[in-house]
Amino acid sequence: MSRTVVIVGGGYGGSAVAKALDPEADVVLIDPRDAFVNSAGSLRALTQPDWAANMFYPYDQWLRRGTVVRDRAVSVDPGGVTLASGRRVEADYLVLATGSSYAYPAKPTSDSRDEVLDDLLRTHKELAGSERVLILGAGPVGLELAGEIKEVWPHKHVTIVDPAERLLAAFPAEMREDLHRQLDELGIHLRLGTGLTTPPATEPGQAATFAVATTGGEEITADIWFRAHGVRVNSDYLADGGLTTRTPQGQVPVTETLNVHGYDHVYAIGDLTDVAETKMAGYAMQHAEVVAQNIIAQLRGEQPSATYQPLPHPMILLPLGPRGGVGQLPTPDGPAVVPAETVSAYKGADLFTGRFTEQFGAA
Repeated sequence: MSRTVVIVGGGYGGSAVAKALDPEADVVLIDPRDAFVNSAGSLRALTQPDWAANMFYPYDQWLRRGTVVRDRAVSVDPGGVTLASGRRVEADYLVLATGSSYAYPAKPTSDSRDEVLDDLLRTHKELAGSERVLILGAGPVGLELAGEIKEVWPHKHVTIVDPAERLLAAFPAEMREDLHRQLDELGIHLRLGTGLTTPPATEPGQAATFAVATTGGEEITADIWFRAHGVRVNSDYLADGGLTTRTPQGQVPVTETLNVHGYDHVYAIGDLTDVAETKMAGYAMQHAEVVAQNIIAQLRGEQPSATYQPLPHPMILLPLGPRGGVGQLPTPDGPAVVPAETVSAYKGADLFTGRFTEQFGAA
């Protein structure tokens, strides 16, 4: 008898689970979008619209047997999922993979591929005509956005403001020094340890000259600004407590097998979980491997034994355009800082396009 695996969320982790289980079970993937979106490419899609189509891998091209339901979950219980349309989807196994939201343009806001492309092209035109760019947030997203802008428009004046005193404080001094050197070479202006006294009067991503004051007393004039901070876990559909109690951060407590506490047939992966690690696409896909192995074991009447252990040190690949950037990767001897060439080879050159074309491209 075939079993139904319902996966809520078709991002990095959810799509990887769906692809792995497609030959093994009746997969139902619930997501309001019409395609898997490699949002790692969003910032390059903003600065280089001709590249933007590389972000999308339509679900119906790579799910051979599975069903895609374009809808949103509004409630989940141990037996299945209730959707915004009112429809009920029953499940033998459940995988929660709804991830997190982030400010546009780092993550698209629309569920339609064509609308996402229209949004990015519109914002591209606003950015192209703006000489002075302000980015609020000096985390990986803000830095990567600055690098993509400088790759296309080397002469634009780019300023990044962040209340944090140090860039990437969790990483080694050697890596941070290299990052500062590359930012200086690109002519990107950092204002660390300071915020704005009031937010810009204009909307982010819309061209209109404005002036803002920093808490340090400096005035910054810019023609456009972007928000590069503020992650929000997508877990509102669990608010009714029908399945589990969320952490204060909105995350789902999981076991080392990535089961939701109290259920051997319900799993959660990626940003949604309370696993103590930086929330990154690469980790979500590792979660997906563990969950796929465990569900396949269960389908075969075996005990699930795959477990997930977070790395003891954070890893990162932070491109500054296709050729620059900094990174730290795990090795058998511990974490290792890697040069820009390695960051480019692993991520910066194509932002994982090759990897996802192999995994989710049309056969």
